[in-house]
Amino acid sequence: MRRLLVAVVLLGVLGGCANTPPLVGEPAPTLDDPKAEAAYMAVLDRYSDRKEIYDGFDTRIFAGATLQTPVFRDARVRRRALFQTLPAAKVESLLAEEQAEAAQFHEFFLGVHVNDSRYDDFANRNSIWRIALVTPAGEVTPVEVRRIGRADLNVRAYYPYTTLFWVGYRVRFPLTFSGGQPVIPEGTDQVMLRVASSLGSAELKVKAH
Repeated sequence: MRRLLVAVVLLGVLGGCANTPPLVGEPAPTLDDPKAEAAYMAVLDRYSDRKEIYDGFDTRIFAGATLQTPVFRDARVRRRALFQTLPAAKVESLLAEEQAEAAQFHEFFLGVHVNDSRYDDFANRNSIWRIALVTPAGEVTPVEVRRIGRADLNVRAYYPYTTLFWVGYRVRFPLTFSGGQPVIPEGTDQVMLRVASSLGSAELKVKAH
């Protein structure tokens, strides 16, 4: 029995089973102040979720998403300010830019690790993936999906659930439906980012406010 278990483990390793994305490269940067680091991670966790899409015992897709709420945007800018030792005037300018963007779109950072690069086509017009924001008012598809690129140390400083082989995307949704109804109604507690294709579906649920 023991030999059988060893054989199964070796078969999984040699056969390339992938249940976790490769952890290669330096760890994500952290702040020197433990309290500031913990505070940022608490905000990140509130507005983020992670899911996987499986094919049997293998994972096809690892995905993580963060809703860019005004609260999270504020935390991200202040984290950047600490990393870069930004002057107060620059911080205020960045905060104003972020809040202006928040007033135009519901935006997610979407990070993905795709085991087969053929399926990393989220920003393509004819992508196999359908992305939707699902709320109590219904669902809406993006007005923009933009590929940011590989998750380098700078990206991982803000989204540490990504690693070296992940790719980041910016996904923007309208604030209202065509009839003017808010996509995220007032008082909504949670929303969902659905990423789906013939390969499977991942439903990432985050706090709305």
